[in-house]
Amino acid sequence: MESDPDPTHPNPQQKHRPPGQSPVDLSDFGANEWLVEELYEKYLRDKNSVDRSWWDALERLRRSNGRGPATAATKPLAHGSAHRLAAPPPQPAGRSRAPGRHRGPDPDPQQNTISMNSPPRVDLSDEKPAGAEHQGHNLRHIPPRPDARRRIPLQEPPKLDRGAEPSSIKLRGPAARVVTNMQTSLELPTATSVRTVPAKLLVDNRIVINSNLARARGGKVSFTHIIGYAVVEALAAMPHLNYHFGQTEDGKPAVIDPGQVGLGIAIDLAKDDGSRQLLVPAVRNAEQMEFREFWTAYEDVVRRARAGKLQLEDFTSVTLTLTNPGTIGTVHSVPRLMKDQGCIIGIGAMEYPAEYAGASEKTLAELAVSKVMTLTSTYDHRIIQGAVSGQFLKLIHQKLLGEDGFYDRIFRSLRIPYEPVRWVRDAIFAGQDEINKTARVVELIHAYRVRGHLMADTDPLEYRQRKHQDLDIQSYGLSLWDLERDFPVGDLSAGRVPPVLKLRDILKVLRDSYCRTIGIEYMHIQDPEQRRWIQARVERA
Repeated sequence: MESDPDPTHPNPQQKHRPPGQSPVDLSDFGANEWLVEELYEKYLRDKNSVDRSWWDALERLRRSNGRGPATAATKPLAHGSAHRLAAPPPQPAGRSRAPGRHRGPDPDPQQNTISMNSPPRVDLSDEKPAGAEHQGHNLRHIPPRPDARRRIPLQEPPKLDRGAEPSSIKLRGPAARVVTNMQTSLELPTATSVRTVPAKLLVDNRIVINSNLARARGGKVSFTHIIGYAVVEALAAMPHLNYHFGQTEDGKPAVIDPGQVGLGIAIDLAKDDGSRQLLVPAVRNAEQMEFREFWTAYEDVVRRARAGKLQLEDFTSVTLTLTNPGTIGTVHSVPRLMKDQGCIIGIGAMEYPAEYAGASEKTLAELAVSKVMTLTSTYDHRIIQGAVSGQFLKLIHQKLLGEDGFYDRIFRSLRIPYEPVRWVRDAIFAGQDEINKTARVVELIHAYRVRGHLMADTDPLEYRQRKHQDLDIQSYGLSLWDLERDFPVGDLSAGRVPPVLKLRDILKVLRDSYCRTIGIEYMHIQDPEQRRWIQARVERA
């Protein structure tokens, strides 16, 4: 019968955790495990080759039992030799074992050797065998991996073809002038105001303008034309935005009134060598022009700029600059202010808000989400204060929303015989009201068939802006927000399946059929078959 082991006798198979120490886990080092393994190899060969701050951790790693780093390896020796770990240090005098204690079994000499064919496998736990003579003597060994510690022969790196040597090109002419202007602009104390403007009304009225121009004199109006004209009108109401800083004859600071509005237009031109060139010619005396004159002068400046026929006076009369980096997708711009100017206006790209970038067209229409654009005003802070600049952008904002008859003046100047689209807030309909909204569209279609001839432009000698309350969509509770929404239209769809059209397309068919240069009235005919026959040939979807 075996007796219970004496608790005072250490069991060589029993392990305990050294006080004040914790196990070493290589995973704690993350991507730096390779560094710990490398330091461990150096420590096994010569601990003095490793910084002392690592000694404690590497010593615990050495004492751990059989769970060391898988790639840790000792330096291989000659074939057939054996490397023995150093014997444990002798115990100090006066610390002999207590009498009567049984000494554990002597260690097996085979446990004190390390095979030269594989690196040691080290246990990462902080348990150690009882008895100092067993510490570090029970290392086990595993076969090496074929690719472990494979040496890569040193090779000379390939020579790279660096191509041509660096060269310099002297800037001349306009390019040198741009450098001078940019350097001079750094001396100006500027600040910038920013305002976001909904572009829904601007987009819809531009569609009406260009569709009428296509049927009449031709040409196309851009967003920059309309925004630029809004800036010119705003300068008429706030002329001090057109001033610039200067000096009197005796060198005193002064505010200079140029006496006219020279709206500079930033034009980016491509040269024959592939480089880009920025030109800023002016539309002179813009404050005296109606929209049609402004549009013509603007196009003339751009045409002469692209043909290289600009004159000196086109560059020396700029009082305020308009730049439109939104044409290349720039959302927000803070341009540089040039000398002898008090303000520069930047136009950002027209995009839906980023929050709705993934929404469908139907969702955008149902939620009445408009495209927006950012307007910036960078001004000379010596003569213009932030509140004035902000008020100037607010005035432009109001004009682009059609306040004070802005679009009416544009339509009259271009002789468009219809009223512009008006800005109103979207009306929310739910349940039975939404059904009534569809019925209102059907009622609007019937009104055009009955009274559309009253808006026809049948007088070639006199311009008159025609309107009729029965043909105004606002009379039916509809607005510009409904233009992109779908409505059932029945026989107006010209056989479409399903018979659904956007309100914008419905109005186009009705106006093209009844409100252009020919007025047709046939609803007084009593025979339904005759009415339908005429209707089928007049209404072309």
